[in-house]
Amino acid sequence: MNTPLCQEYSPAYPRVVNTKDSVASLPSLPDDPTPRPDTSAGKSEQALIASELSYRRLFEAAKDGILILEADTGCIRDVNPYLTEMLGFSHAELVGTPIWELGPFKDIISNKIKFGELQQKGYVRYENLPLETKAGHRIAVEFVSNVYQAGDCNVIQCNVRDITERDAAEQERLRLAAIIEYSDEAIVSKTPEGIITGWNHGAEKEYGYTAEEMLGRSISLLFPPAQYQEYLQLMKRVRKGESIPAFESVRIRKDGTLIDVSVGIIPVENRDGKVLGASKYSHDITRIKSLEAQFIEAQKMEVVGQLAGGVAHDFNNILAVIMGYSELIATKLGTESPLQEFIKEISDACDRAVGLTQQLLVFSRKHTVQPVVLDLGHVVKDLETMLRRLIGENMEFTVIHAEEPGHIMADSGYIGQVLMNLVVNARDAMPEGGRLVIGTSNSSLGESHAKTHGGAVAGEYVMLSVSDTGTGMTDEVKAHLFEAFFTTKPKGKGTGLGLATCQTIIQQSGGHIDVCSEVGKGTTFEIYFPRVDLPLDVAAKPAWGGPLPRGTETLLVVEDDPSVRHLARSVLEAQGYEVLTASNGKDGLLAASEYKGSPICLVVTDVIMPQMGGKAMAEWLVSTYPDLKILFTSGYMDDAIAPHGVFEPGVSFLPKPYSPSILARKVREVLDTPLQT
Repeated sequence: MNTPLCQEYSPAYPRVVNTKDSVASLPSLPDDPTPRPDTSAGKSEQALIASELSYRRLFEAAKDGILILEADTGCIRDVNPYLTEMLGFSHAELVGTPIWELGPFKDIISNKIKFGELQQKGYVRYENLPLETKAGHRIAVEFVSNVYQAGDCNVIQCNVRDITERDAAEQERLRLAAIIEYSDEAIVSKTPEGIITGWNHGAEKEYGYTAEEMLGRSISLLFPPAQYQEYLQLMKRVRKGESIPAFESVRIRKDGTLIDVSVGIIPVENRDGKVLGASKYSHDITRIKSLEAQFIEAQKMEVVGQLAGGVAHDFNNILAVIMGYSELIATKLGTESPLQEFIKEISDACDRAVGLTQQLLVFSRKHTVQPVVLDLGHVVKDLETMLRRLIGENMEFTVIHAEEPGHIMADSGYIGQVLMNLVVNARDAMPEGGRLVIGTSNSSLGESHAKTHGGAVAGEYVMLSVSDTGTGMTDEVKAHLFEAFFTTKPKGKGTGLGLATCQTIIQQSGGHIDVCSEVGKGTTFEIYFPRVDLPLDVAAKPAWGGPLPRGTETLLVVEDDPSVRHLARSVLEAQGYEVLTASNGKDGLLAASEYKGSPICLVVTDVIMPQMGGKAMAEWLVSTYPDLKILFTSGYMDDAIAPHGVFEPGVSFLPKPYSPSILARKVREVLDTPLQT
């Protein structure tokens, strides 16, 4: 039997001598089975003993810690086994000590104000209280204290529940809730009827609505009509407990814009499996879809480029033959022949075919660029007369030059091609007339511009602008403006390669192009070429007029196409040269090694040939004959000779198709140019 301590700590408190005075001093039931006299007092006492014994067993078997304190002093009168085990103290170490003097409970009633509050109110509750065990471990408890009377004295019963695991679970729940709340993924909870009950930070960011705006409203607000019908069908499956894996759909933002989303739906069930609602998770994939479309477009363009390169190689050989023999026939016929008109039609058709092939090659990055240091203003001035001829008399044409424009590194021929494309587009956008302005200026682009303009890099530039007062473009047209084969012109009026070609040329020069346009207010293209601190290239250009130059040197022509090989040999022999021929690189090496006549001065070779290409052959020959000069020809260029489509300095190149006169003049130019050491 427990010994009551109330009298020891408070003389005014009567000593408990029987079970009626305290639950802390419960006697054992008598072992003697002999029944007592049948009196009312005996039955009452027996019932009381049984009741108190039952309470005692509950006290000791409870799975919560229980403390019994003296209400006046705070001294511990009794503790149950669960609490001693929880704290690691023995019963004797706890009983008889004021609660605030014990290590585990110093934070519980750390001052007597709280104890006084308990004495006054009769009830104190601590939701989450840290306790320290005898071994020094920290545990979290729920602490509830009640004051009640036991016999002639007041006692305090304190129920102490270990909530460490519950607290950890709650902390984990809060952590997960915070992850959900601040996730970039849009997470929305809703009832089976589609009423929104949860709206996280990701949903605010994705859809533009705050939680206050959306809670209690229908999820249908986010759907275009077609997608809402799709959603209703899916919710029928969700209400049956089925999860919907992520799928792609379309939603409406607060500002009315449509966005592509990847969305999944999970049913929310109670313990009995009844569906109480659903949770939707989604994220905006509009940018991803755009990148996918660009990637697919790039793949298509790569295929087109490969096709263009393969076709151009053969097609340019065919054109070279047509152009070459047309020119030779025209020469034989004389200027007075009535057949000259037919020859001119053939020549014009060839020129158009060459232009289209070159556009395909430039666009597919199979054409070479021969950059030099240029004054952009001078290039535009040289083209001004030609550009004026492209537009009608009902258009006002103005060119505005910067006072001291910087230098750029580019191919002047391709700058002319870009300008012609843009001027023709501007002309077509002003069928009733208007104003066209071309300007050059120095420009500095900052990081902010680079971030908002794809392809731009901060730095110093020389800008070329082309502005018109034409019909302008819609946002939809602007979105597809630089795609290959995209055109708004009538059938037969445009190939859809013009602007795609312009963009490729500009990118090969290290620049970028921006466009600003509004329907009914015209269009402005701004082209930015990186500014370079280098002197202008002033290499002398050969005179291309007059009779064809002649020579007596020995040449080697290496060409895999028999028709082109025969044409080149005929043209060069007609100009006085001794010409050797070969059909590929291996045959070229053999021909050079077996030839015993005067030294070979120049090799005119195709780049792409079976068995051995022109570059490999040329390297072998130059290593053996250091004074030998090489003139490469090709319908398109690969990285074998022009990495990234740009020639290295000192490389001589003649693009196919070429005319007899161009071939003769280029051969003479290379022969007369000193070798670079």
